[in-house]
Amino acid sequence: MTIRRINADDGAEPVGAYVQALEVTDTSRRLYVSGQAPVANDGTVPSTFKEQAEVVWSNILAQLHAADMSAENIVKATTYLTDREHREENKDVRQRMLKGHTFALTVVLAGMFEDGWLLERATHRCQDTG
Repeated sequence: MTIRRINADDGAEPVGAYVQALEVTDTSRRLYVSGQAPVANDGTVPSTFKEQAEVVWSNILAQLHAADMSAENIVKATTYLTDREHREENKDVRQRMLKGHTFALTVVLAGMFEDGWLLERATHRCQDTG
């Protein structure tokens, strides 16, 4: 798989740690990961945003691992936040857990499915040459 990261010279710069567009060629396999909630393996939901974000990314990485993929295969993600106050911490956790890997990203401010959830990640598209 070849990924070309695009930030057009005559377009706006990304506001955070993502790219404006990705061109993906030579793919033979795709993985679609459902929205991942901040629920740990033991069924608990951490109380802080940082811990919830870490659990969500751990859950995503577990799904990728089960499909013989890694964070490098992520080409698009959507994050739902309950409050914009979490945006910097969200970016910091994402960059740390994905070791700086960038991809197309959308962040939406929204209500959550369960009380106490501070975020959810959805519409992950991962591709591999297989």
